[in-house]
Amino acid sequence: MKRHIETRTRAKDLRKKLTEPERRLWYHLRASRLGVKFQKQAVLAPYIADFAARSERLVIELDGDTHAGREGYDAVRTKVLEGRGYRVLRFTNTDVMTNLDGVLRAILIALGRDRESPRPLQGETESRGEAEAGSGGR
Repeated sequence: MKRHIETRTRAKDLRKKLTEPERRLWYHLRASRLGVKFQKQAVLAPYIADFAARSERLVIELDGDTHAGREGYDAVRTKVLEGRGYRVLRFTNTDVMTNLDGVLRAILIALGRDRESPRPLQGETESRGEAEAGSGGR
């Protein structure tokens, strides 16, 4: 028997009723477009994350007007998810609507997949980057 049936039912309803900022961000997260599988309205009982990449232990939350005055609840929720090993990124709806490229870049950096980031990409080592940089004078 599945647990958290009410939470799962609510998540299913939320998936059908995405807000415009959620819809815009989901377009870029879906179908592994960033190289990682994301789920929308993912159940991490007793919570529902706006988006989650379980393999990367990354949660993305969009905070709109409904989050005003809920900072304490959001902080506790973030702490619980971090306690389970998830990293939580929060963006405002305004961020998504006015600076989608910046939001996507922040997500890519968190995933270690941003080409302009100084950190090595997944699968590469720092020594490889140093070797390439050092071989230019030979």
